[in-house]
Amino acid sequence: MTEEDVRQVVLDTETTGLNPREGHKIIEIGCVELINRRLTKNTFHVYINPDREIDQGAIEVHGITNEFLQDKPRFKDIVEDYLAFTKGAELVIHNAPFDVGFLNSELAQLKGKTTTVEEHSTVFDTLPFARKKYPGARASLDALCKRFGIDNSHRELHGALLDAEILADVYLAMTGGQFSLMDFDPQEKLEKQGIVRLSADRARLKVIACNDQELKAHQQQLELIEKVSGGCLWIKE
Repeated sequence: MTEEDVRQVVLDTETTGLNPREGHKIIEIGCVELINRRLTKNTFHVYINPDREIDQGAIEVHGITNEFLQDKPRFKDIVEDYLAFTKGAELVIHNAPFDVGFLNSELAQLKGKTTTVEEHSTVFDTLPFARKKYPGARASLDALCKRFGIDNSHRELHGALLDAEILADVYLAMTGGQFSLMDFDPQEKLEKQGIVRLSADRARLKVIACNDQELKAHQQQLELIEKVSGGCLWIKE
């Protein structure tokens, strides 16, 4: 990696509960690396023994149990590896105050450690970015996956590494895909997606008009869209 390369780390955590000020702890960290907006195979993933009970509500979200974490390392045992992986990178996080708050709480409890996430890395929060870009629309990770056609059907429960991988795809789609125009070959991208350009001198495509029943069904769908969203551009005045 050269000095000009841009390194980002997409990060997610799972926790014992919602608030570190109430003594809740991190139990899983998952990170995936992007260099120049391209996914590498470099990841960081660890489960952590929190030395406390996990709230039942949290277990229902991520499925991680106290029994599973009994033989896992403590945060103090993995902190150096975590800091080495994220050092100098821009952290891409969905709802960053949650994860950063927990990480800073864990770091503050370590003897001899005075660093914070903000001193160690910069942070890009995809949640307010999505809300600003798509005002009025839902901005959850699942909603953004649906918006961009990203398959998250394998996400029955939350998991830090899985959610980081999904967020990386969402982030790249939401912020434009490629790193720069100089790093983008349109024809290569189309070929990778199995898309073949049609010849300009091909025979004209046959246009099949809809019948009355199909037209009626289409109109009903537009009216439903207007009712749910408060407006539909395709309904003619």
